[in-house]
Amino acid sequence: MGDTPITDGIVVEVTAGVLRIIIDRPARKGSLDPAAVGRIIETLAAASTDDSLRVVLLTSTGDDFCSGADWVATNAAGTKPRTGSIQRRTPLQAHRLIALLTEIQLPVVCAVRGWAAGLGCQIALAADFTIAADGSRFWLPFTKRGFTPDSGATWLVPRLIGIARAKQMLLLGRPVEAVDAAAWGMIHECVPDERLDAAVEDLVAELGAAATVAIGLTKRCIHTGLDSGLVDAMADEAMALELSSRTGDFREGLQAFTERRDARFEGR
Repeated sequence: MGDTPITDGIVVEVTAGVLRIIIDRPARKGSLDPAAVGRIIETLAAASTDDSLRVVLLTSTGDDFCSGADWVATNAAGTKPRTGSIQRRTPLQAHRLIALLTEIQLPVVCAVRGWAAGLGCQIALAADFTIAADGSRFWLPFTKRGFTPDSGATWLVPRLIGIARAKQMLLLGRPVEAVDAAAWGMIHECVPDERLDAAVEDLVAELGAAATVAIGLTKRCIHTGLDSGLVDAMADEAMALELSSRTGDFREGLQAFTERRDARFEGR
């Protein structure tokens, strides 16, 4: 993948195996209209088969990471959609985005400042590692607006923080401070605002130097295991082990162990 210009408020950059997807919509508090969601989906779909990539980083400009779906832009035309529009479109838009974040066999890092609300919250929770600045907030305000959650909220949140806390977020619509989100295991880490960029880059560098195939297969086993029994999970592990043991990184890992040095993985 090569760098592409800004399109619909989404900037895509590729540097040294790191795919950076930047939400550049500060005037809309990082909210995403269908075109922006579609752009991210296209980028992730292409990345899933790009062997040059090692890590995906999701970040944003402005004071807020993402305040959710841009309902103002979505309804700007003033034409009422026909019945069933949400049911038809959502699986191909927001739901597809969340699914891709969990399915792609690359580690996904998310950097959050300010609000991560609605779809923005779900993007952060679907990432493999979310690092948030202190003062950030995670919010699922659906019921406060009179409708029900989407984007995998009712699946992801209880699995991350348990049913009782999930009901605080999903039924009562209470925001969660970044420090609590980290303490609950909802995100990877909460750091002081001035350390956010450095913490994110350190993690991206660590993942970028890791055994990419093994990382991706392990991620797949984790997610498929959430909906399977032990026997099926171990069958998936056996298949992943078969594949990962055929990689150059596996051979390098064994050689490094024998030579008592750090492995130099190439993601192959």
